Amino acid sequence: MDGSHTRYAYSVPMSIRHGLLALLERGPSHGYQLRAEFDAATGATWPLNVGQVYSTLDRLERDGLVAAEGEPDAEGRIAYRLTEDGRRELHTWFASPVSSRSGRDELSIKLALAVTTPGVDVTAVVQTQRSATMTSLQEYTRLKTRADGDAGELAWSLVLDALVFRAEAEIRWLDHCEARVARAAARRRQAGTPSSAPAADTPSATGGRR
Repeated sequence: MDGSHTRYAYSVPMSIRHGLLALLERGPSHGYQLRAEFDAATGATWPLNVGQVYSTLDRLERDGLVAAEGEPDAEGRIAYRLTEDGRRELHTWFASPVSSRSGRDELSIKLALAVTTPGVDVTAVVQTQRSATMTSLQEYTRLKTRADGDAGELAWSLVLDALVFRAEAEIRWLDHCEARVARAAARRRQAGTPSSAPAADTPSATGGRR
């Protein structure tokens, strides 16, 4: 397999950085609160430790995306708030698709947070991702056609099989998410619930009801 293939390698990073920005959109919080809220939003599928949270907050503060809010509490904990630069960074993240090379954990986290972050158009997030995943699927299919016709490319073809199956599954999952978001929005309209309120039937990271 030559170097041209490696750019499609499948990895699984997790956007703790943007997850914390999304949680701070709700209001100032300290590290322990953010860890608990992150676990609640993602069903504890990707548990964080407090050290990860505070090291990420330190980097976010260094980059001007969050700022300390007020004085430490009685236990010495400092609350952080989102800055305008942080808000712009968060909105850019929600508006951009997750790269097919960065794995699917970030996408699950993004949608789990999108449904409870004020002002986020969850349907637009889903549609943007679906379009990007469809583009990736078409590229994987094109590469697979070429690999299947080349001698000695069986290993690369099997990798592409996996990428194709994952992309197809992701598209089906995104269709499912969009349908559930639409049903939840319809119930809120019928009940007269504000659109910014958390929905009872929104897609969690594990695919179950929240």
